[in-house]
Amino acid sequence: MSDTAISSERAEALPDGGMGTARDFFELLKPRVMSLVIFTALVGIAVAPGGIHPVIGFTALLCIAVGAGASGALNMWYDADIDARMARTENRPIPSGRVTPGEAAGFGAILSVFSVMTMGVLVNWVAAALLAFTIFFYVAIYTMWLKRRTPQNIVIGGAAGAFPPMIGWAAVTGSVSLESAALFLIIFMWTPPHFWALALCRSGDYEKVGVPMLPVVAGEKKTRGQIMLYSLALVPVTLLPGFMGFAGALYTGATAVLGLGFLWLAFGLWRTRAGAAQEKAAMRLFGYSIVYLFLIFSLLLVEKMTGLGALPASALLPAM
Repeated sequence: MSDTAISSERAEALPDGGMGTARDFFELLKPRVMSLVIFTALVGIAVAPGGIHPVIGFTALLCIAVGAGASGALNMWYDADIDARMARTENRPIPSGRVTPGEAAGFGAILSVFSVMTMGVLVNWVAAALLAFTIFFYVAIYTMWLKRRTPQNIVIGGAAGAFPPMIGWAAVTGSVSLESAALFLIIFMWTPPHFWALALCRSGDYEKVGVPMLPVVAGEKKTRGQIMLYSLALVPVTLLPGFMGFAGALYTGATAVLGLGFLWLAFGLWRTRAGAAQEKAAMRLFGYSIVYLFLIFSLLLVEKMTGLGALPASALLPAM
């Protein structure tokens, strides 16, 4: 199949229609993905040093949300041909004919420009530049280039989902830092085991449309092994905020315990074999991974709001 946005063959196969309801256009924004983006960006804003006026902070958060939604709309526009052939996505607005590809592309482009320009004018241009790069990375690098060409698509492409807390940090400080890079790295390392766990249960769909997800190209055994390796790398990374000094003992201790739970589920998946047991273990890890990331960032937010981060992570270390 051609790597163009929508081949002429697929474009003809897509239903006629267009000008869907507000709900259809909202669905183009991928609201479930957007909710995670908003939350991690909020944490980036909250834990950044210094302060920000609440109105400016809300504006920054809104721009990040709109930018994420714009990326989702452009992703759905480009992937409409394969979405129409996958059971998980066949009822999305474009394959179902409720929104035309042109409408989705225009909608995403307008929101992209609006979010970046508003961020630049009302917040700062460093945050705006990061937001623009994030949209570009997700649409051009991940969706248009990596997704259909390499089983490492989700590893490299996961950077797009890791930028929001860094953008939030930049909205407050006007710069990036090692601390914001640590927040980026947590999400970046979390993405492969999170997504590959789901891909193990959806590999048939990806194989049918020619998307080289790791389980399709390398097999389920190697995918389970990669999930285990990335999980082992992820847990120490989640401890960085504590040992870099911008999170406290509460965060570090609780995150360590949560990480042990993640490793236990990843190990359980690694030990399974193909079939119902693998699917059950994969979905268990996938579900836990969502809660895991939410709790990690929630701990940062709770420490910041309550002052509980005053006890440094080093307090957990035994006295020398």
